[in-house]
Amino acid sequence: MSYYAVTRIAGPAWTNGKSAFEQPGASDHAVFMNALADEGIILFAGPLAGSEHGRIRVLLIAEAPGEADITRRLADDPWEATQRLVTSTVEPWNLLVGAHQLTTAQAAAR
Repeated sequence: MSYYAVTRIAGPAWTNGKSAFEQPGASDHAVFMNALADEGIILFAGPLAGSEHGRIRVLLIAEAPGEADITRRLADDPWEATQRLVTSTVEPWNLLVGAHQLTTAQAAAR
């Protein structure tokens, strides 16, 4: 398994003038993302500061066998399916500082 930094941005279906929490399907999106976190695929996720009130930009840290696995899983997100949110980048990420903390937290969760 490898780590990936994933960025997602507001897509063409994003409703301007509404926050992330006011977007149609926000609850379904949250349930989907929490399920990925419960599976251990998404380790960290959240909007980049201040963007949750406008055209959102999100950073995810994911763990998966490869980039294609992440892209495939995120395609099932209700917000991705409707293009309310689109995945803009999936890049391999090398964790250097704090790796021992993440490994300890993951071991405790399993």
